[in-house]
Amino acid sequence: MLEIKHFIFGPFQTNTYVITINEQMVNGPMVLVVDPACSNTCEQQQLEQYINHKFETINPKLSIVATHGHLDHLWGVKWATEKWHTPVLMHEADIPMAQAMQQQYNMFGIRATAEPFPIKNIKSEILNLKSQMSNFQLLETPGHTPGSVCLYFPKSPITDHPSPILISGDTLFRMGYGRTDLPGGNMGQLIDSLERLFDLPSDTIVYPGHGEFTTIGAEKR
Repeated sequence: MLEIKHFIFGPFQTNTYVITINEQMVNGPMVLVVDPACSNTCEQQQLEQYINHKFETINPKLSIVATHGHLDHLWGVKWATEKWHTPVLMHEADIPMAQAMQQQYNMFGIRATAEPFPIKNIKSEILNLKSQMSNFQLLETPGHTPGSVCLYFPKSPITDHPSPILISGDTLFRMGYGRTDLPGGNMGQLIDSLERLFDLPSDTIVYPGHGEFTTIGAEKR
């Protein structure tokens, strides 16, 4: 069974998702915290309290995933990696961007001092993730950033969900797509990525990095 909890965090109104998969009860549930964007103590408490309450009698296997390396999707990642003692997983092409967080702060005029946090290449961890979630695919969707990724869960009896699910980051939004005018953006790559996403089943539910949920079918029109 697959469950998704949605939060809106930070000054950029970024969507943070907590995905729970209970397909292997022997090993306990698998939890993905996707794009921990909590930017203050109150938002951190919301996320922590939800996970603690949901799993108060169980110790889940928890991983933190970033769909890409932009600061608004990583506001809370240092706190989250310390809280759950695990690195953030992201595509190797965006790791330098995440490690240069101070440059991103400066670009947007944000008065903050960046602090390092542990990062691992998600592709090196993909076999481990798939061992916990057999019905999971990592889709590389460059364009918004060189290392943008989407998380795809095809419809199956294992997930017990009526439609396929796509966590699209900033690649695809409701009635829109990610900007490419920031460093590393590439419109040609983004168009190619969108075309590949539009090959997914039309009833695929899209959970974007910002804004409201949509479907692949609605965005193809």
